[in-house]
Amino acid sequence: MSSSPVTLSVIIPVYNEVRTIREVVETVRGVEIPGVRIEIVVVDDGSTDGTIEICEKELAPKIFAKQPKNGGKGAAIRRGLKEATGSLVIIQDADLEYSPSEYPKLLAPILAGKADVVLGSRFAGSDTHRVVYFWHMVGNRFLTLLSNVMTDLNLTDMECGYKVFKKEFLDQITLTENGFGFEPEVVAKLAKLKCRIYEVGVSYYGRTYAEGKKIGVKDGFRAIYAIAKHNLLG
Repeated sequence: MSSSPVTLSVIIPVYNEVRTIREVVETVRGVEIPGVRIEIVVVDDGSTDGTIEICEKELAPKIFAKQPKNGGKGAAIRRGLKEATGSLVIIQDADLEYSPSEYPKLLAPILAGKADVVLGSRFAGSDTHRVVYFWHMVGNRFLTLLSNVMTDLNLTDMECGYKVFKKEFLDQITLTENGFGFEPEVVAKLAKLKCRIYEVGVSYYGRTYAEGKKIGVKDGFRAIYAIAKHNLLG
């Protein structure tokens, strides 16, 4: 890539994360990557717990957009992509299950000119992982296998929330999934572009449902539908 600074747009979709929104924005602000300027794009997805007030009155992120109602993670990401100005984009969940301190590792293959897209993996490498739900792990592995069969990729964790993109490739596809179906949809559509995809092991600090975890069984069934739809129909 060019030696001149590049802009990384960090899209943070947020829904009722009053307990973590301060920390995630401040943690992202503290990340330093040589030659990279960070732009924070927070998209509130209809929060009702005070998250909006914190963003507006305390945090003043570079860009703060409000969805008119709760539309889901995919809908919030689409809004964030409209606001983002960077040539690189990373999705940062607001619950801090993934650490922004790992941005340099995720961006390294792109900055080295080797990759167009980098996906994080909770199942590759030897990074720290909180031990949580067995059946979530089984479900993630099944969905990844199904996605790989369709895309002919050899990913280990298609559902991982950490994904980094050259925005020029995202601009070539039309995203339609409103919820967590974003993950299999974006993988399916980028695979069809034949872009260079790398995978990097990341640490994972998973939450329990008592701590605010939102993804559930119905999202798993939606992911199966999304895998079939976006691989077979486009």
